Parts: sequence; structure tokens; C-alpha cells
Amino acid sequence: MIVTHLLAKNWRNFRHIDVALRERQFIVGPNAAGKSNFLDLFRFLRDIAKSEGGGLQKALKDRGGVPKVRSLAARKDPEIAIQITLGDTPSTPALWRYALGIKQEARGLRLPFVSYERVWRDGEQVLDRPDGEDNKDPARLTQTFLEQIGANSSFRDIARFLQAATYLHLVPQLLRFADVIQGRIVEDDPFGQSFLERIARTTDKTRRARLRIIEEALKVAVPQLQQLQFTRDSDTGRPHLQALYSHWRPNAGWQQEDQFSDGTLRLIGLLWSLLEGDSLLLLEEPELSLNSGIVAQFAPLVARLQRPRKRQVIVSTHSEALLTERGIDGKEVLLLTPETEGTRVVVVSELSEVRSLLEAGFTVGEAVLPKTRPTNPTQLALLD
Repeated sequence: MIVTHLLAKNWRNFRHIDVALRERQFIVGPNAAGKSNFLDLFRFLRDIAKSEGGGLQKALKDRGGVPKVRSLAARKDPEIAIQITLGDTPSTPALWRYALGIKQEARGLRLPFVSYERVWRDGEQVLDRPDGEDNKDPARLTQTFLEQIGANSSFRDIARFLQAATYLHLVPQLLRFADVIQGRIVEDDPFGQSFLERIARTTDKTRRARLRIIEEALKVAVPQLQQLQFTRDSDTGRPHLQALYSHWRPNAGWQQEDQFSDGTLRLIGLLWSLLEGDSLLLLEEPELSLNSGIVAQFAPLVARLQRPRKRQVIVSTHSEALLTERGIDGKEVLLLTPETEGTRVVVVSELSEVRSLLEAGFTVGEAVLPKTRPTNPTQLALLD
């Protein structure tokens, strides 16, 4: 399944979102337009649905509570609302629709509560809250049914889909110096501090198959790299990656991950995540630390790897190189534009000027990214 449509109201930067989504979706916009907040909307739903618990209250608390999540433009209508439609493809009928509204108590403890929760399957509504039991016991509305195994049996496919969603914004320094830092790992480890443990938990056969594919990619992208393999420290048992580079002395070219470049570590993390499963994958600025020639191949690589898995990949980016592929459709790109009353989200194929440029042979990067640049960036050079 993939998310085929997103509706949202009063979520962070966004007063209103109403967009169709594709299997491969790129999010572009200027700094502070809300690209990370757009991705976090899906992480928020995942955090509510997580099987190990937490639910709505923890998901909101982790983000600073309702005041930090609710759009500043939500003055007269304070309700936060999210609705996702799930289907096999963007062109086939919807399988599921999940809608959630959130408000905060006007007084007292100011607890967040569910203002409504609704589910449709094949167009037929199977859940509509608040129901009679909620009205008798309003405390029930501090939890969604999505987070409760005992209550979501009729739509557990949605919960499982959201639980499996993956977000990655690998920070090479956290991976390279994990032993030295030994700090608290953020829940779900979005920054890759325990990335090696993640690889270690994979079965030997699967790990070897994935690393073989990654090795072939690295041979193209990383000069002189010949071999990549998984190993464990003989004393501590800690997992490591090591690579063999061409060297005039035999066996002198082996390096462990703490010697890898930032770009090599990020590329390994990206490739592993693309190979790891068939769930929704959220990638934030994957072009960081990578050569533009490699970045230019990322979009076709995503298309090639996702096709057999029917996997949805949503990518935020500032990179024109990443959007050079001629095969990127205008429907696959969302443009975020800050306005007085919150950020506007539009599918770029709906913009006539962009559509004209694409028809004239421009790439999406050439047609759209100029719209994301500051009006007068040259003024930065005049600061003293």
C-alpha cells in the first residue's frame, strides 16, 4: 500500500494541505518552508500507531505539545486534523481512509483529546468517534483507537502500515563516533547512531545480499573501493563495516566505518534503507555530503529499487542535481511556498508556467527550484 492522498489542517507551518501523492514523491521549497514538518506528519501518525506503546499523548509530548504542533495561523479554528487515503496505486480505488482530529481542553490540565476519529474501508465507514461509550467516559478520547490493539482490529492494516514507516536522516558523525559519544539514542534512531546494530540484526543471508548490492554501487561511487563486508570486533563483539581500498601493500587498504568519508557513510545508509523493506520510506535531503554526479542518479535508483517492492519513497531536497532525471513527472514534485497565513503546498504539474517549461524540455529541477531560492541572496555577500 501507499499513501495516495493527504489532507491536513493546522499542522505546524501548514494551515491547509490537500494533495495527491505518488509512489515516488519529492518535496521542494525554500529554507524554513516546512519540508521537515511535512515529513514529520507521517512520523507523527507512525508514533501514534507504534506497537510498543506511547500513542497520541506521547507523540504530542515528544513534539512539545499541541501549542508547538498547531499552526500559528489557526486562530479561529484550533483543531488539528489529518486524513490519509491508502491504496495500491494512485490510479486504483482507495482501500482505506483514516481521519483524525485533535483538540486541547479549554481549561484544567489542558490535555489533548480526540475530537474525531474515522475510518473507511472500500468506501464504507467502519469507525466514527466519538461514539456512545466515548460520550459516557470522555477520558477515552485521550487515546486513539489506532494505538489500541483491542480497538483497531477492524482496521489493523492501517496501524501496521504506519508502524512500518521508516525515516532516515543519517548523521555520519553519530555513526562514526558512536562508541565515544555513548549518548542517548533518539527513539527509532532516525540519525543512524545504532545503524550498525540494525545491520547486525538482519539475517546473514539477507545481510550478505544487501551488502553485495551496496558494494557494487560503492565501487562506482567511491574511488579505489574494492570490497565491503560486515564484521564483528573479536573482543567486544560490536558490529562493524569494513572496506578494502586499492593499496600498494597487500591487505593494507582495509578501513573501518570510523575512517569512511561522510559521503560514503550516507550512501551506505541510503542504499541499505532502500533495500530494507517495502514500507513507507521518508528521506530528508539525501544529497548531503554526496557528489552531484551520484546525486543525479538517485531518483532513477529509487524508481528502480522501489518498483519490485511497490514501495513509496518521499524525499525532501534542495538539489537540482537530484531532480535532473527526465523521467520525473510534475505530479511527483510538491512545491512548498511560505505565505502570510502558512505554507502553501501545490503539485507542480498544476502550475501552468512550470508545466510549460516541462513541455519545452526543461528538467523538474530547472523548472521548479528557481522558485525556491531567496529573492536576493547576493545581499549575503555584503554583510560586514
